[in-house]
Amino acid sequence: MAERALPLPLPVRAAEALPLRSRLSFAAGHFQNDACAALWFTYLLLFLHSALGFGHRAAGALLLAGQLADGLCTPLLGYETDRSAGCGRYGRRKSWHLAGTTCVLVSFPFIFNPCLACKENTPQWAAFIYYLPFIIIFQFGWAATQVSHLSLIPELVTSDHEKVELTAFRYAFTVMANITVYGLAWLLLNFQVDQPERIEHLGPQDVPIFRNLSLIVVGLGAVFSLIFHLGTKEKPYPWGSSAQPEESTPLLQKEPRALRPLLLWRDWLWEPAFYQVAVLYMSTRLIVNLSQAYIAMYLTNSLLLPKKYIATIPLVMYVSGFLSSFLMKPVNKWLGRNLTYFVGILVILTFASWVTLVKQMGTEIYGAAALLGAGSATILVTSLSMTADLIGTNTHSSAFVYGAMSFTDKMANGLAVMAIQNLHPCPSELCCSECASFYHWVMVGVTGGVAVAAIACLCCIMVWPIHVRYHAACLRGLRGAEGCPGAEGADRSTRIN
Repeated sequence: MAERALPLPLPVRAAEALPLRSRLSFAAGHFQNDACAALWFTYLLLFLHSALGFGHRAAGALLLAGQLADGLCTPLLGYETDRSAGCGRYGRRKSWHLAGTTCVLVSFPFIFNPCLACKENTPQWAAFIYYLPFIIIFQFGWAATQVSHLSLIPELVTSDHEKVELTAFRYAFTVMANITVYGLAWLLLNFQVDQPERIEHLGPQDVPIFRNLSLIVVGLGAVFSLIFHLGTKEKPYPWGSSAQPEESTPLLQKEPRALRPLLLWRDWLWEPAFYQVAVLYMSTRLIVNLSQAYIAMYLTNSLLLPKKYIATIPLVMYVSGFLSSFLMKPVNKWLGRNLTYFVGILVILTFASWVTLVKQMGTEIYGAAALLGAGSATILVTSLSMTADLIGTNTHSSAFVYGAMSFTDKMANGLAVMAIQNLHPCPSELCCSECASFYHWVMVGVTGGVAVAAIACLCCIMVWPIHVRYHAACLRGLRGAEGCPGAEGADRSTRIN
């Protein structure tokens, strides 16, 4: 029996703006993910090296395993999220969000705790195996939460500027989560009662700090996730219930021209704009995540600053990003997406030039950190807005798009970290003088070097604007085809300026 056209979710009328309470509750839904990500990227390598004594390659392999698990799970979860109907009357996006949140809650605290079954003579490979399943479960839950949360944006709002505003609210909570993590880290590092004040560098004595920090973060994340589920109302999407035609449904519609073509997940693979945005988003995430992962190493090994700086400098970065996020809507409206992203890249290049020319910094590191935070916020919010623009009204496949974007991000970040770890000149962090220059040039490369690649991708978008072609409606029963890339039909397009 031929299938009828699947209905699209009802669009929000232009006159209906999302209430402020709904925007805030939506933004709170990613707080736990962002807080855990701050711990993961900023402190995982430092915790494994300095507190647990892991080697460079073993620590990098654990981070790579997590990124690979996240990268593989994300597109699969995106596809499954688009096609599932949710749990009963609970929305499909919120159902996956709840499942992901639960996985994060039960796995993340074990990552920043010593191996429970390990002893002093336990080999490193055994500890590696112990941490691996917890990391995989955490990354699965993190990916499920991220994809379901991002794919709600095009369903909650339809206006371009509302998408930017909602993305800015989301990033504001991202910055708030990071500020919370680094503020707590600063408090825990400065108010240790059982450690002499003369110990200024991280070591095994700091394991309780990371353990307590992870437990507090998970507790706060659970509260914010509850706010999201209570305050966010997902629009009904009768995907599963209406997939089969009813008895009174005609096999052929009288007015087939009124049907809107559906852009399915496989149709995205034929769109050049899909790959343009994916490369730009990957470059953006490389700058943001790698600078976050190695800033602590740069502070403690290159600049030889006390360990409290691993909390205060990232804190300055995210305060700067928080303030910058509120300027995204008017700046995007005045300059457009491309020029706004270019301005953010120029700020990143300014930071990279500063680090290159000034090898020894004191209090001026706070100014450099503020530049890095503002630039990172600008390019991240803008790249996410470009992704939402790319999806447009194709919200039924939005989770696949976000999943594919995140796949390129995770894979690139994991491989980049592993490459940097293998290039390390010393077998341990504090064993030779080459560590100082190594992390100095790592910070230059992950900001300035990747920024040049991002500019090249942005130039391609400016020369060949993002042009999404909506293929002819692939209604299997009506057309008798499984997929129709290149099929005949009227094309629709959206352009990102």
